[in-house]
Amino acid sequence: MGETEKPAAAANDPPLPVGPQPGINYPIKVEYCGNCSMPFEFCENYPDYEGCKDWLAKNMPDQFERLSVAGGEAEAEADEKKRQKRGGKGMMKPKKKEADVEKKIVLSIAPRGKKKAVTVVQGMRTFGIDLKVASKFFSSKFACSSSVTGDDEIVIQGDVKDELFDILPEKWPEIDEDLIDDIGEKKRS
Repeated sequence: MGETEKPAAAANDPPLPVGPQPGINYPIKVEYCGNCSMPFEFCENYPDYEGCKDWLAKNMPDQFERLSVAGGEAEAEADEKKRQKRGGKGMMKPKKKEADVEKKIVLSIAPRGKKKAVTVVQGMRTFGIDLKVASKFFSSKFACSSSVTGDDEIVIQGDVKDELFDILPEKWPEIDEDLIDDIGEKKRS
């Protein structure tokens, strides 16, 4: 009753080798990609695989030749690997490049209940301003709650529209007072 038995499959497996292996030069030198900072074998799992291939072709053409010959059949599987099958977060998505959108900030007041209102600020992302940082700034400046809602919208509790005309150009010099538009009262969707 006190003895433990090994599984049958483990008993038949040969033991793992210990020490240096014959035919392998030590120390093993691992080369890394300059684009994704991973070993070359893992570049195909990186979202910017084309950038890795370009860097490899430009900086290490001999390594690129070996990788492209060995990775011939791997590219056929690459399309299959793009879609995540189960669990996990999947691959990182490369950031989208912002198109040239008209730089303009739109301020509006949205009613909230009978006597309360919120100020809605839209268009700050077109100036390259981080919305979370801006929301935190508005919260501390106006002593109220503010949150990021939607893709390019910040909601500030209370009617602070008039103060925003002075504070926005003062805090972010790239915003000109002429680029701030007031559309009055608007229902939130």
